[in-house]
Amino acid sequence: MMEACAASAALVAALLSVPAAAADLPDGPSSLRPHPAGSSGWAWPLRDAGPPSVARTFEEAESAWGPGHRGVDLVAAHGDQVRSPAAGTVAFAGVVVDRPVISIDHGNGLRTSLEPVRADVNVGDEVARGQVVGDIADGGHCGSGCLHWGLRLDGVYTDPLPTIRDLRPSILLPPPEP
Repeated sequence: MMEACAASAALVAALLSVPAAAADLPDGPSSLRPHPAGSSGWAWPLRDAGPPSVARTFEEAESAWGPGHRGVDLVAAHGDQVRSPAAGTVAFAGVVVDRPVISIDHGNGLRTSLEPVRADVNVGDEVARGQVVGDIADGGHCGSGCLHWGLRLDGVYTDPLPTIRDLRPSILLPPPEP
């Protein structure tokens, strides 16, 4: 439990502490900085425009095998295209238990899992951010009504939403002088 909490806290700290000027660097912790969908960095794994509805949010587990929700469920329909949320290499494309899964290694210890997704890619394929990697298949833990998007940092599941949503607090600036 402590390792999972520490990893999640480290990811949040990294996301919130990166200066804006470093956001365009391709490697290192700055690649974890949240970006609005459609800009450089990470993007929603569904739809061409606009964010999808979130059906269920991330719920951190108290232990490696404890209850929790290790990702987010995005509302989707059977056959919807699924895209890579960031550039990477396809690490797995196959069936886990009873559902098709794609896993993409993004480097820097980050790995995305997408399910249930019928793959249009193969293990070892390089994929670009926003590239179609498959489509929603039947099955999954919410039937065919969602895409489950998981994200692991150094093997520990963490919330994928900070990669695409800027969760930093708003800062009010004084009005410009006349």
